[in-house]
Amino acid sequence: MTHYWIGVAAADHIARGVEGGFMQVNHGKLAPLKRMSPGDVVAYYSPVKVYGGDEKLQAFTAIGVVKDAAPYEGEMGSFKAFRRDIGWHDASPSPIQPLLEALSFTQGQKSWGYKFRFGFFEIEQADMEVIAKAMGQTDI
Repeated sequence: MTHYWIGVAAADHIARGVEGGFMQVNHGKLAPLKRMSPGDVVAYYSPVKVYGGDEKLQAFTAIGVVKDAAPYEGEMGSFKAFRRDIGWHDASPSPIQPLLEALSFTQGQKSWGYKFRFGFFEIEQADMEVIAKAMGQTDI
């Protein structure tokens, strides 16, 4: 059974993951990555453009499928972080604002950003289809 996930990170961090073919969540924690299985779909939401910066982005910035490999430790300069290999799709960033009423986890919520504070969470297939379509990806 395929599961659908949202990861949260700054767009510049996502770009590094897409370039390297991997994902990290929650500052390199292993537990969230172990919840995923090969074939699961993940989309990333980026609240800001640059980690530590205050320039808002509020967009979905990457979408892909978990590859058939276990999580592993990767070098992050001064520390190690757990990663999982992802087959990233060629997709366009999509602002979240036009999708807020279409996504079950944001629909009708004044504080829609609260859920993203967890950094990683599961969503319904229908929500992932809305995100994928907005990113120009129909193969999900």
